[in-house]
Amino acid sequence: MSEYSFVFSEKPITIESGEGVTLTSEDGTDYLDFGASYACTPTGHCHPQVVEAVKEQAAELLFVQASYPVKARTDLHTRLAALAPGVLENVWLCNSGTEANEAALKFARSATGGTKLVAATRAFHGRTAGTLSATWKPKYKKPFEPLLEDVEFVTYGDSDELEAAVDDDTAAVILEPIQGEGGINPAPAGYLAAAREITADTNTALIFDEIQTGLGRTGTTWACQNEGIAGDGVTPDILTTAKGLASGLPLGATLCADWIAEEAGPHGSTFSGNPVVCAAANATIDVLVDEQLAGNAADVGDYLQAELEASDVPLRDVRGEGLMVGIEVKRGANRVLRDLALEHQILALPAGRTVVRLLPPLVLERKHADELVAALESILAPTEASQS
Repeated sequence: MSEYSFVFSEKPITIESGEGVTLTSEDGTDYLDFGASYACTPTGHCHPQVVEAVKEQAAELLFVQASYPVKARTDLHTRLAALAPGVLENVWLCNSGTEANEAALKFARSATGGTKLVAATRAFHGRTAGTLSATWKPKYKKPFEPLLEDVEFVTYGDSDELEAAVDDDTAAVILEPIQGEGGINPAPAGYLAAAREITADTNTALIFDEIQTGLGRTGTTWACQNEGIAGDGVTPDILTTAKGLASGLPLGATLCADWIAEEAGPHGSTFSGNPVVCAAANATIDVLVDEQLAGNAADVGDYLQAELEASDVPLRDVRGEGLMVGIEVKRGANRVLRDLALEHQILALPAGRTVVRLLPPLVLERKHADELVAALESILAPTEASQS
């Protein structure tokens, strides 16, 4: 049994190195990365600034636990507080998106005194016991049940159903501004704003899971700021982020409003704010800001979606924001992904059985978008024989 078989199916491509939007296998083949690493490389593979920051910090201090201030950690707290939407200046650091969401659920229960959690259909929030409880798909949960019992699922995008579910005992509503694992489903216009109003009326914590959507991926720093998704932007009580925060090194963060942080309860993690990982995150944020990668994601993402819609590829749908794009195909997504990888040296991900998920580095260029569209046309466009 492969050591990865519990979660990941091992691919027939051994990756040896990476640079920018390219991954190179041990046989020297270059692959265009359209999401091989689940949005974890926003600055591109091995960005020199990030690599140098890691080297410098590793030479000075590999680890000291979070009771002792370290410049890299303190700087990251400051940067994240400054980047946060609204006033979410309290920062809890951990090692993954799952841990960030687990902390968010715990903080919400402690701060509100409520026990009930409300989540959405098709949601994915992680693999710990708490986050699995708020995850929709039974295949992730069934082997580990019973999980948390006081969880209610509502139809994603239905404000009336959400309002009916939230009561005075509801500790938190947790939502993805764009559902990732569930199929790249953007929130309908006004839905996040409605969730903000509903939760404010009942002293319920509103949690936005921006594990995949955050840090420029959707064309703004946070997806909840996107006018196309939520009017003038919506600020939650808790926002979680991870994935690309440290350019692929393990780091997550839970950003909280004051009223949550003041009553968050006891919570800890041995490796919270590892100095080397924090140094990578500081460099990552610098690159994201200095190279205006959110703007590039918006530009190239819009271009990519427009080219897909104008192409000869028979698609059911193209949806998403920035460089978080879902392509719903008429044949199995895994077959399309196999052909992209083996015939065109392009790596991407599934989001369910029929959706090809694109989460490339935010340094992607229009020419790379053209390569993907051409590859999909080669794989999926109907032939004259099939039309006759």
